[in-house]
Amino acid sequence: MNGQIKATKLWIEKADHDLGSAKIIYSYLPDYSDTIAFHCQQAVEKYIKSVLLFNNIEFQRSHDLIYLLDLASQKIEVPGKWFKSAAILNGYGVQIRYPETVITLTKEEIESAIQIAEEFRKFALQIIKIA
Repeated sequence: MNGQIKATKLWIEKADHDLGSAKIIYSYLPDYSDTIAFHCQQAVEKYIKSVLLFNNIEFQRSHDLIYLLDLASQKIEVPGKWFKSAAILNGYGVQIRYPETVITLTKEEIESAIQIAEEFRKFALQIIKIA
């Protein structure tokens, strides 16, 4: 297995851990909406980065999902709905990890964040197509 494929798989694995963490937290501590949303954003960020790596697209350190999708769209078709979904999760990024930033999400918003992350997982795996 070449280094690029191995690194791509590692990004997917880390993204899966974030998505899995979000689901587990939601199952047992649904009031931790900020943490759940953060893990969904992190999962999507890593899924996009796996696509970028797989397609040899260089990227700067960034948590901005729109920036990352813009880069991906240079080599692959990225439907507009992915940008809309990414925009929703962008607000759940790094800033909400600090105590002075408090968000409370509805059950529907949390479930939507999880669903978006699951859809990005499918999107990334369709593009990468590695075992």
